[in-house]
Amino acid sequence: MASIDELAASVRACTICKEYLPLGPRPIIQLSAESRILIAGQAPGKKVHETGVPFDDASGKRLREWLGVSSDTFYDEKQFAILPMGFCYPGTGKSGDLAPRPECAEKWRETLLSSLKNIQLTLVIGQYAMAYHLPNEGKKLTDTVENWQAYWPNIVPLPHPSPRNNIWLKRNPWFQRELLPMLHKRVSDVLSMSL
Repeated sequence: MASIDELAASVRACTICKEYLPLGPRPIIQLSAESRILIAGQAPGKKVHETGVPFDDASGKRLREWLGVSSDTFYDEKQFAILPMGFCYPGTGKSGDLAPRPECAEKWRETLLSSLKNIQLTLVIGQYAMAYHLPNEGKKLTDTVENWQAYWPNIVPLPHPSPRNNIWLKRNPWFQRELLPMLHKRVSDVLSMSL
């Protein structure tokens, strides 16, 4: 079986869906055998494609605020593994970025997840990640996030932190009032655990 570093190198060299990618393949992931928290997101946006750094955009800034962590902690692969459902920027559609390409999950996800032995908390961000990680839920995103306590303390479903979701956040004030303080504490507790 390949080491996690060998797996990561293979993922970063992947071109399986290059014909569908408007800017070409650039798989963007972050992980280590020691990672404690898994961020299961959607797919990199255009800015992230350009920099090669996951969540290096307004969504990432908000996500770090939600988690109560600094950039240094967030980008420490021994703390956070970041595995979006699609590893490359999928392009833009009528109402934002296209859905993550399905090839990534089909080829890589199970192997990568099984190599992460120290994950204590999984953050499932957005509808595509929820469809994979919470397949029996079958609910709308809002209903799944409202039902967060059903997965607590090991899984937390979250809306996407994109500025496009400002309306969702205004319509759901309970999210910031109830879930985020609990999430801050849970993240802090996991990061302070000794392995």
